[in-house]
Amino acid sequence: MERKKIIIHNYFKLAEVSVVVSVVCVVLAFSIKHFTEHLESEIFTWVKSHNPVFFIVLPTIGITMIYFLRKYAFRNRKNKGITEIYKTLDHRKDHLPLFKVPSHYINGFLTVIFGGSTGVEVSTVVATATLGNLAYKTNFSAKQYKRELICAGVAAGIAILFNSPIGGWLFAVEVIARKVDRSILLSCTIAAIVAWTFIYFVDSKPLFPFTTTGWEWAALPYFLVVSLLGGVLSVYFTRLVMFVKQFFSGISNNFIRVNLGALIVGGMLFLYPALYGDSYHGFKVIMEQSMTGMNVSWFASLLLLACLKPLAASLTLGAGGDGGVFAPSIVSGAFLGLLVAGICNMYLGTDLILLNFALAGMAATLSASIHAPLTALFLICAIIPNGFVLFLPILLVSFAAKLFAQYLLPYNVYTYDFFIQGKTTGGKDRSRL
Repeated sequence: MERKKIIIHNYFKLAEVSVVVSVVCVVLAFSIKHFTEHLESEIFTWVKSHNPVFFIVLPTIGITMIYFLRKYAFRNRKNKGITEIYKTLDHRKDHLPLFKVPSHYINGFLTVIFGGSTGVEVSTVVATATLGNLAYKTNFSAKQYKRELICAGVAAGIAILFNSPIGGWLFAVEVIARKVDRSILLSCTIAAIVAWTFIYFVDSKPLFPFTTTGWEWAALPYFLVVSLLGGVLSVYFTRLVMFVKQFFSGISNNFIRVNLGALIVGGMLFLYPALYGDSYHGFKVIMEQSMTGMNVSWFASLLLLACLKPLAASLTLGAGGDGGVFAPSIVSGAFLGLLVAGICNMYLGTDLILLNFALAGMAATLSASIHAPLTALFLICAIIPNGFVLFLPILLVSFAAKLFAQYLLPYNVYTYDFFIQGKTTGGKDRSRL
């Protein structure tokens, strides 16, 4: 009986601390989301209207600032993304140092607003995980609840970025915790409730303003095609990040490493402004233009954008920018879905809904990239007002893409460990997130 009372007492303490962690992480995620979105839009609009040549140098400005901040303000301590979270969880004595909150927050912010072709999702994940770790270190809860508090922070952060409490909950359980027990469910559920409350009263605006009119069963075979191609795109992204990070790690001169990658990205932005930053604004423009009509040159542009977004993201990360695969996977997958639907409508006489296939491409590529189909399902369904109308086809493409990518890359599960845990094969660093 005494043991049961202790367990119940510990659960109450975990619940209380989870609420505090979630509230703080909600505010942090909300601020980085909207500050980044606002300044990214302001800088992009100013440059495009005054002199687009500035696109070439903007990523260099951002990544150079990050380099000097990392060297002097953060004393050359490197950020390794979600790798750091796994190391902390797997080794109880390892902790996420507090500097990672400002480091990831500022570096992710600077990367995106100056055009670095990635997003703030992974920066937010590590920063919120650090806050959860900090709560654990302050002995506010029972010592065994380190994983729970880290997951609560992450769940709240992702929920705010995508306006999806369930998506945040699933990401924390499916990707970060990698196991399910009562204490994990308790902390993540509390975080999801806190995030839902904040979203409901403060920030209910979806990521994209488009709405769908539903879907037809006859479209399922075409959704399957998108899922397979999304798996291919994910594997392409995988290989690209591996190659680029290995290539840049061989450049000892910091000036050359930073400027080589950043200037190439800047040149890509000058030619294709839709690649700027997280490219969510670029997708909105492309989506609106696609609805007015498509032709062969438009298809070529979509294919090029789908291939260039992962390349621009890889170069951004290789040069020293902060970020991960969320935004690049979502945007490149969207371009892929639009391309498939447009070609089918023009040459096969179908009447596929472009938005539906853009969302399917997002889910397929994201699912295969982060190896988390349920997370991809709920995050993508939440990014438009009535997205859950597409629950079944998005569910199909999310699982099919993940499985197909695993088939194409037989050690894909192990490769996923490269991305997230920083494991190596043949002495090569495969970490990407």
